[in-house]
Amino acid sequence: MSPIQLNVRYFAAARAAVGMDTEVLLVAGGSTLDALIIKLLSCHPELRHLLPRCSFLYNGVAVRDRSQVLDGNHTVDVLPP
Repeated sequence: MSPIQLNVRYFAAARAAVGMDTEVLLVAGGSTLDALIIKLLSCHPELRHLLPRCSFLYNGVAVRDRSQVLDGNHTVDVLPP
């Protein structure tokens, strides 16, 4: 599948860890939230202790199922506890 573009917004401790508010990431089409988390860890290893405790919003809606497939040109918010 073709890559898709996701807007990732970081809040609180996640923002402090990565040093930015937002970034655009390319992931494989059909990627899940779990796949995005793996991508985030490869780009930002400093998140390794924080991401397992984070909550995520996909277009403003809480995601509890990390196997949810993500569509391109949408927003994922990373919310630390």
